[in-house]
Amino acid sequence: MNAVAIITARGGSKRIPRKNIKPFLGKPIIAYSIEAAISSGVFDEVMVSTDDEEIAEIARTYGAKVPFYRSEAMADDFATTADVLEEVLRMYRERGKKFDCFCCIYPTAPFLTAENLKSSMETLIRQDADTVLPVVRFSFPPQRAVVMQDGYLRPKWPEHILTRSQDLEPFYHDCGQFYCLRTKSFLEQKKVVMEKTMPFFQEEMRVQDIDTEEDWKIAEMKYRLMQSGGQQ
Repeated sequence: MNAVAIITARGGSKRIPRKNIKPFLGKPIIAYSIEAAISSGVFDEVMVSTDDEEIAEIARTYGAKVPFYRSEAMADDFATTADVLEEVLRMYRERGKKFDCFCCIYPTAPFLTAENLKSSMETLIRQDADTVLPVVRFSFPPQRAVVMQDGYLRPKWPEHILTRSQDLEPFYHDCGQFYCLRTKSFLEQKKVVMEKTMPFFQEEMRVQDIDTEEDWKIAEMKYRLMQSGGQQ
């Protein structure tokens, strides 16, 4: 089956200016996603969807293709990931290219590895899944959450306050790194987390949302620790 890696990297970023190409420990953060995708060896093409010329130039420098630019409508704050992906697939079809499956990769995913991408794409095919989603377990049991009620903190689920952690159902959340998707299913369902979604479990050390400057510093600290421990 033929596959394309689609790295979504628009130019605008409010909380961290020029976030997608900001240097992360010596090179633009988008470079980590590009290099992992290329090194995985499972994609017929690795492309970057962007509206920004500087991002496009950097992407090409690290080996990705930018066969066309993102439309203005897909570059604003309201376009969803699914919207962007649908446009990319349509523009490829208009150029005579179709892909059986694809992987949406975020440009701010320095912990992404070629091995994880390869394994996830293999799972997508082997399990006949619609989506393979990298997830990580919540470090603290959400069942013990507290909320504000009438000016005081109250347990959201009082029945679980005294339940042992090991007896609580594990909850997971999206790692925010990539989505492996079957094209036919995506075009039918119009979403990235589809009916037949399989997990790819990640370690907490390899996951970090990067939405603020503080997040950025934590991510760099984690990356350095992983390198010093020989995990990268």
